[in-house]
Amino acid sequence: MTNPRSAVSWIGNAGTGHLRLIDQTLLPVECRDIDCTTVEIVWEAIKSLRVRGAPAIGVAAAYGVVVGCQTVQHQQRQQFDDRLHYVLHYLAGSRPTAVNLFWALDRMRRTAASVASLSSSDALDRLLVEAQEIEREDREMCAAIGRYGLPLVRACSGILTHCNTGGLATAGDGTALAVIFAAARENPSLQVYADETRPLLQGARLTAWELMQRNVAVTLICDSMAGWVMKERRVQAVIVGADRIAANGDSANKIGTYSLSMLAKAHGIPFYVAAPSSTFDLTIERGEQIPIEERASTEITNAFGRQTAPDGCRTYNPAFDVAPATHITALVTEKGIIQPVTKENIRAVLGTAH
Repeated sequence: MTNPRSAVSWIGNAGTGHLRLIDQTLLPVECRDIDCTTVEIVWEAIKSLRVRGAPAIGVAAAYGVVVGCQTVQHQQRQQFDDRLHYVLHYLAGSRPTAVNLFWALDRMRRTAASVASLSSSDALDRLLVEAQEIEREDREMCAAIGRYGLPLVRACSGILTHCNTGGLATAGDGTALAVIFAAARENPSLQVYADETRPLLQGARLTAWELMQRNVAVTLICDSMAGWVMKERRVQAVIVGADRIAANGDSANKIGTYSLSMLAKAHGIPFYVAAPSSTFDLTIERGEQIPIEERASTEITNAFGRQTAPDGCRTYNPAFDVAPATHITALVTEKGIIQPVTKENIRAVLGTAH
């Protein structure tokens, strides 16, 4: 099983370096890098899904803060702090649902505040160290999620997943895909069923590509086929990622996840959500309070340059939905398994830091 290159990386030093991303909008046909040399390029990359997946967005945003503050590294500290405030606010406006974005930006803000006595140049160096630490921690979290999740799916001959939760969505092996990769290393005959994940086909374009890169057997299905695949007992578990998890365990993830949780419950199949602790937002009590991003109608009517709906057709295009905690068999985190999914168990596993 080969390891593809990282989807998010930093090139160079704090003063003149830049963020490098794989442009995921071009996959699977072309694997091309974007060099983000300005904060505007970083913002556009997050907004347009060139980089996506909650953990990867958080890492990219952290590096985006460094890029955005390079222009004031030789100015007085007050000018540096003013610019930092602008950059943090600007990047926060790129996408509303993925809580890792705000978690990473707040961490960068607190880092800058902790070195208030340093010069602008030294503060920029410190910000890069923090962003690199966020990336390193994410890699370790992915590995831990894979270890904790493996026993849950070890006996499975087939697993269903939705959207993309692998190395393209994180700095490491992924969240849900980290569990799948761990299972595939033990059981090379494991069959993964990947939903296309309409309307932007992250499952078809990204997950299928990533699994094939790692020599994991994958079968691509349309989203509407998932229930029948469960009915035929082709899969013994469903595992997905999350972009934000409320205090009670309700989990926001790519649109279509709610339906999968309902189908899995109806068929008696365990439904797992794999996510790092940074994805939990314990300030939000229930899933109904999670802000849901609504994206452009053209993603439905004119996806990938081809018109597939009549002119003027109305659309509704929420990017996410929420799987209720009552439908989630277990939450898989880098700190352990949360099962059953209750507010008390979440607090117990995550600890006082949350």
